[in-house]
Amino acid sequence: RNQLGEVSWSMVAVVGGQLLYVWDALYNEQAILTTMDITTDGFGFMLAFGDLAWVPFTYSLQARILVDHDPRLPAPAVAAIAALGALGYVVFRGANSQKDAFRRDPSDPAVSHLQWMQTKRGTKLLVSGWWGAARKINYTGDWLMGLSWSLACGAASPVAYFYPVYFAVLLVHRALRDDHFCATKYGADWEAYKRRVPFVFVPGIL
Repeated sequence: RNQLGEVSWSMVAVVGGQLLYVWDALYNEQAILTTMDITTDGFGFMLAFGDLAWVPFTYSLQARILVDHDPRLPAPAVAAIAALGALGYVVFRGANSQKDAFRRDPSDPAVSHLQWMQTKRGTKLLVSGWWGAARKINYTGDWLMGLSWSLACGAASPVAYFYPVYFAVLLVHRALRDDHFCATKYGADWEAYKRRVPFVFVPGIL
């Protein structure tokens, strides 16, 4: 505001999107207990450093850039960027909530209609709904939200795009780690599951 005399729409889009992201994590805190961070990685240096130092640094880059280098994007462009962020949120929250509800109670009316595959370990793998579309579709939604924050900076600085580039690398690596873990855990059942849900991030494409 001190630089421009007003709060730009780009800043509103970035801060609003990140506020939604933080609120969602707090409001749906119980769903975090079934994520890879808790069930597989556990608490250690990676999670501690990431949450206390890396995440605050990378998530605040876009807003900090906008303070001094706001591109003054037209309202239709900001609206399209906000729509992309909203789409990412719908995918991210829809997929994560569906998985969490199914893990807690498969007979819940919200998820009882979903198709699943029984494994020899006795657990069930979803093969319909969000998780029938792609095995890591929640990652796609998460990445789209981050991309929208960077797009709100326009071409003000390439640094604004550090987060989605870094996040893409992290998510691909994470997906590969999870694939290896699940292959070891489920054996032949995992290969059968992958035949039923062949796409990882984007249905019909990737």
